[in-house]
Amino acid sequence: MTSFMIGFLSVVGTLVVYMLTWQLHKKIVLPITLPIFLGSILIIAVLLIFNVSYDSYMVGGEWINQLLGPAVVALAYPLYQQRHILKELMIPVLFGTLAGAVVGVVTGIVLAMWSHVDDYIVYSLIPKSVTTPVSMAIADSMGGVTSLAAVFVIVAGIGGTIMSPFVFKLFRINHAIGRGVGLGSASHAVGTANAMERSQLEGSVSTVAMVLSAVVVSFISPAMVFMIM
Repeated sequence: MTSFMIGFLSVVGTLVVYMLTWQLHKKIVLPITLPIFLGSILIIAVLLIFNVSYDSYMVGGEWINQLLGPAVVALAYPLYQQRHILKELMIPVLFGTLAGAVVGVVTGIVLAMWSHVDDYIVYSLIPKSVTTPVSMAIADSMGGVTSLAAVFVIVAGIGGTIMSPFVFKLFRINHAIGRGVGLGSASHAVGTANAMERSQLEGSVSTVAMVLSAVVVSFISPAMVFMIM
């Protein structure tokens, strides 16, 4: 089978799984039915059942991956539409994101140290709450493993999105601004996509928080490591 056909089947299969899980999520609105979570499990199961290697799947998966950049850029449109509200709320959003970034870095360091893991795992875990390219760059600069950093980012994104309804309910976070800041600073693009499903304002705030978190974590990670470790 040619590379083109393998890539084509990978893309079509991924889209079919996504559409099926999206329809299920619309009927059964639960954290575990989120398309990115349930869809990932189904795709992994199919690859294992049919003994398809990761490299073969990524022939087409890489085509989808190339769309990540334009998808992130597209978030600028709702951001522009909500620009007036965001200007008024910039101070609380900024300080909320700063707090979220600090907590994300500190908890990563403390939990890793409590687990007595090697230093390179600690360095890979620290930038778990920012988008993948930034996380990999931060981990690499501190002596971490970029592939591990990417895995931790995926876990933080999906895990945070799944847990967010319970956290919001527990702490009675009902406002779009609070939800957006929390998801953007803790679960980066995955959380932002989930926030965008609820409202444009929440998604726009989450976008701002995601971008600010990437900048803040880039600066504070080395300092936090020096202070705590």
